[in-house]
Amino acid sequence: METVAIGASPGYELPVLRQAVINLLEPIGGMAAFIKSGDRVLLKPNMLSAKGPDKAVTTHPALVRVVAELVKEAGGTVLIGDSPGIGGFLRVAKKCGFLDAARESGATLVEFNNVVELQGNGTFRSICLSRAYYEADKIINLPKLKTHEMMTMTCAVKNLFGAVVGAEKAGWHLKAGSSRQLFARLLLEIYQLKKPALTIVDAITAMEGNGPGSGDPITLGLLFAGANPVAVDLIAGLLAGIPAELLYIEREAAIMGLPGALREEIALCGLPIETIPVTRFRLPDGQDVQFGLPRFLTRALKSHLTAYPAANPKTCVLCGVCGSVCPPGAISIQNSALSVDNARCIRCWCCRELCPHDAMQTRRGLLLKTLRMLSGT
Repeated sequence: METVAIGASPGYELPVLRQAVINLLEPIGGMAAFIKSGDRVLLKPNMLSAKGPDKAVTTHPALVRVVAELVKEAGGTVLIGDSPGIGGFLRVAKKCGFLDAARESGATLVEFNNVVELQGNGTFRSICLSRAYYEADKIINLPKLKTHEMMTMTCAVKNLFGAVVGAEKAGWHLKAGSSRQLFARLLLEIYQLKKPALTIVDAITAMEGNGPGSGDPITLGLLFAGANPVAVDLIAGLLAGIPAELLYIEREAAIMGLPGALREEIALCGLPIETIPVTRFRLPDGQDVQFGLPRFLTRALKSHLTAYPAANPKTCVLCGVCGSVCPPGAISIQNSALSVDNARCIRCWCCRELCPHDAMQTRRGLLLKTLRMLSGT
């Protein structure tokens, strides 16, 4: 059985949050069960972009600070690292509050830049990960619970994609194309190359709607923890009210036979799950109806069955960021306006995820729009 702990915190005030994390970890052995004296421990928060903690885009810095302090008390040396989706590392770290969290806890910030090439253990021949990430003695995964336009939900497993450095991320999106199943398998194989010792999920304030970068904060007041990120994700998705068929990582993990992919494999501790109301997250506008359809049909009707990105002319400043991060190069500026080549677009939503002005919106194909109207969504 895989064990997932559920805890609660009313907010991010340090004394209250510290006790909440201690209470969360107590049923699974406390921090000492995962970290030993002398361990070099890398904390891997969500550090997507330079957004303040109130936006719920990144892991709250108070949680990063608390975990760093608990690791130090267990005898570990603490590093805090990630590879932001956009923006310089130090600028993003400062805006997100991680620079202060590192200084106040005595941790060291580590930018993911140098890579190590690793032999794949499944679908992919080789995968390059951050050397700082791979060579740490222990990883503590600190994701933020959010919706995600491509994968429906981003949490424990998806957060580890940050171990892929810089432009390599776009390359993997391009290789996976529009296949959510293939991208989910990539994420799971990255997880298996360097398994975190512990995952602690920030779901005190989560994100619903057009996550991971343009959604809306939603207060849950919850924390999740466990050694197995697949199991942690399953419980997080369950309490977020996300339909199982839209949790692509969990579906692919079950196909791969990975532990923690099935509810009957998971033991819960901490708060009784039956006392926690299920909050049905509002899902991203980019969800489509391709899943389960024959491949020839999805190709033929792609423009009608899917949503696709388009710029809001009122908020788009033509900064060009979306075009620079678009894996297939489907976005350009033409005649003083943003142009999206829908035939080339792979619906990864990197443009929307990383737009610094929240100017990318979704448009639905004709069949998708009709089906959504009929279903009332």
